[in-house]
Amino acid sequence: MNLSSIRKLYFLGIGGIGMSAIARYFLDEGVEIYGYDIAETKLTKKLVEEGMDIHYDIDVDKIPDDIDAVVMTPAIPDHNAELVKIRELDYPLYKRAEVLGLLSKAKTTIAIAGTHGKTTTSSIVAQILTYCGLDITAFLGGILVEQHSNFIKGQSDTIVLEADEYDRSFLHLHPHILAVLSMDADHLDIYENVDNMYAAYEQLCRQIQNGGTLIIDSKWLKYFSDTFLDDLSRSNVSIIDASKDFSFDNIEVVDNRYTFNYTGSRGKIENIVTQLPGLHNISNTSVAISVALHYTQDIDKVKDSIREFKGIKRRFEWIYDEEKVLVDDYAHHPEELRYAVSTINELYPDKVILGIFQPHLYTRTNDFYRGFADELSKLDKVILMPIYPAREEPIEGVCSEMIYNLIPIDDKWVVDSGSNMLKKIEEIDADIVMTIGAADLDKYHSDIIKILKDKTQ
Repeated sequence: MNLSSIRKLYFLGIGGIGMSAIARYFLDEGVEIYGYDIAETKLTKKLVEEGMDIHYDIDVDKIPDDIDAVVMTPAIPDHNAELVKIRELDYPLYKRAEVLGLLSKAKTTIAIAGTHGKTTTSSIVAQILTYCGLDITAFLGGILVEQHSNFIKGQSDTIVLEADEYDRSFLHLHPHILAVLSMDADHLDIYENVDNMYAAYEQLCRQIQNGGTLIIDSKWLKYFSDTFLDDLSRSNVSIIDASKDFSFDNIEVVDNRYTFNYTGSRGKIENIVTQLPGLHNISNTSVAISVALHYTQDIDKVKDSIREFKGIKRRFEWIYDEEKVLVDDYAHHPEELRYAVSTINELYPDKVILGIFQPHLYTRTNDFYRGFADELSKLDKVILMPIYPAREEPIEGVCSEMIYNLIPIDDKWVVDSGSNMLKKIEEIDADIVMTIGAADLDKYHSDIIKILKDKTQ
C-alpha cells in the first residue's frame, strides 16, 4: 500500500479500539473513511461525528465504490458476506497490524508489548513526551480520559504504539525501542501453547532496529533461545533490565492517590504523584519513565506530566465517587484481575466491595476460570454475568457457572442479563461497586449510579 496515494478507505470492524485509531489517522490525513461494525457504540458515534460513514448491518451494497484499500480486524470471520464480496472484487485487503506496520516503518517507533499494561504504559509514554514538547504520534489501545481519543496526531518522526500479541500482530513491527512488560499466558486459542507464545515474543525482540533498545525484566529471558543475547549484541541492541536498571520505592497512599520515587541510570525523580492506582501502575509508570528519559532529561516536566495524567477510560476509572463509589476496570485475565482486586482492597480496606465480572471469550474462560475464581474470592460480594462472546462461537459446557462454583464466599450470584444484574445490585448492601471485564458492562454505569444515589438518599 502506498500510503501517500490513499484517498478512500473501507474498514471492516471499524469500532475496534485499534482499528478506530488507524481510521482517525487517515481521516486526519484527508482520506475518506467508510466502515462496518456489528453494533453502534459510544466510540462509533464519535467516529461518525468526526466525519466517518459507518453502518451496522452486513450489506454488500454499502461497500463504497472506488476504494483504494480495505483494512480489516482479525476478529472478522471468513464467512462475513462483506469480506467475501471484497475478496471477489479483489480490493487490496490489509489486516490492521499490517497497516500499523506500514505506518511505523518509516518512523522512529516506540512499542510497548506484554500480556498486561500495554495501554497504560504506552499512554503514559505519550503523555510524558507530549507534555515535554515532543510532537509525537500515538496509536493507543484505550480512550484517554482527558483527550477523549485513542489517537494523538503529531508531526515528528516518532510514533508510540502498542505491540499486540493477538494473532501475532506485533510481528509486523520493527521498533527502535521495545518494552516487554510481561509474558503471562494468553490467547492460547491463537498460539496453542505457551512455548509458541514465547517464540513470538522472541521474534519481536529480534526485530528491534539495529542500535535500538529492549526493556525487559531478565526473568523472561530464560524462555528465549540460548543465542538470543549474543544475536542482539551483534545488532547493537542494548538491553535494559527492568528488575535491576531502574526501580521505584517510598510508595505511599495519600488521599486515595499513590506517591513514589523513581531511580534509574538516567536520573532520579522523587515524590511522584500519580492518579493511577495500584502497584502495577507504579511499575508501568516506571517503565514509561525509563522509555521517556531516552528523549528528554527535563525531570521536573516528567514529574509534572505524570501528576497531570488523568488515565484511560476503563482502566481503574472512577465513574462515581461520592458516599458510595463506582469503579470500572477492563481486567479480563487473572493477572489483571489480581491487580484490580488488590488495588480496590488496598484503597478501601474498611468498605464492603461488590465486584461485577463479565468473562470475555469462551476460550479465555475455559483456560482461566480457576484463576478468575481465585481472584474474585478476595472480594466481599460477587455478581457474575454471562460470558461475552465477541468474535467466538459458544463452547459446550463453558459458562460463568464454572467460575461461580469455585468461589468460596457466600455472597455470590450468577445472573442471566443486565436487567437482572441491576435488580441484584438494588438488593445488595455494598459501599463500593466495581465493574470488571473487557466487554460492555460500561453501558450499565448510568443505571448503577442511579441505584447508588437512591441508596444514599
